[in-house]
Amino acid sequence: MTRTQVLVTVDELAAALAGDERPVLLDVRWALGRSDGHDGYLAAHLPGAVYVDLETELAAPPTPQDGRHPLPDLAALEASARRWGVRDDRPVVAYDAVGGMSAARAWWLLRWAGVRDVRLLDGGITAWTAAGLPVEAGGVTAEAGDVVLVAGHLPTIDADEAAAWRGALLDARAAERYAGEVEPIDPRAGHIPGALSVPTAGNLTADGRFLTDEALRARFDVAGPVAVYCGSGVTAAHEIAALASIGVEAALYSGSWSQWSNDPERPVATGTTRAATPG
Repeated sequence: MTRTQVLVTVDELAAALAGDERPVLLDVRWALGRSDGHDGYLAAHLPGAVYVDLETELAAPPTPQDGRHPLPDLAALEASARRWGVRDDRPVVAYDAVGGMSAARAWWLLRWAGVRDVRLLDGGITAWTAAGLPVEAGGVTAEAGDVVLVAGHLPTIDADEAAAWRGALLDARAAERYAGEVEPIDPRAGHIPGALSVPTAGNLTADGRFLTDEALRARFDVAGPVAVYCGSGVTAAHEIAALASIGVEAALYSGSWSQWSNDPERPVATGTTRAATPG
């Protein structure tokens, strides 16, 4: 992939929405520990955008064995995508209010399921409103889509593969969680032995847009095959999108730390001696 296959600017999206082939817009506002994403959507969203519920539509129910956000059942994801209006012949743009950190989950899942033209709005709704572009309030019911999803178009790994990974295994969580200094939600603190700390937040500039290609290449100066995990497989998708924008393919460990730390047989490392380029 290239940057233009992963990201769309507000100007490019505004022009597309004014054309004959309007993209399907997905509002994926979500943040860990908050439940006001739908309220924010109802108050103001991009014209025509459909709300996507990350907890119920972009994940299966949580279990200690599978993690907090297991990959959804493919048939359920297809039904959701059709509700959003996704069709084989229409591009899709996902956005949020946190620099793409939750919208990237929709981006990754749809790409993984074979939807080829899916992009993230660079800067999200914050960049859209800062540009003076219009928003609307209330809910949107899309015309039903007809997309057929087929899993496996992006690589994934499981816990055993993460344990034996020969290459760069990136931990996308905050550095203090990687180091084991704090753990606000999962049962054990620390990281997978051998993993490198590259926090997702470091993919963005202060205004919530993705770093330049040059800066991202410097940030991800790693060798060999790349895999990424986070707390539960959500923000790791943002890291994978950042890597994809500079042409680096990375596998997702979808169970991530929420699965790994629930298994007492899995070893845990702490400290920062293995930290990669600071984020």
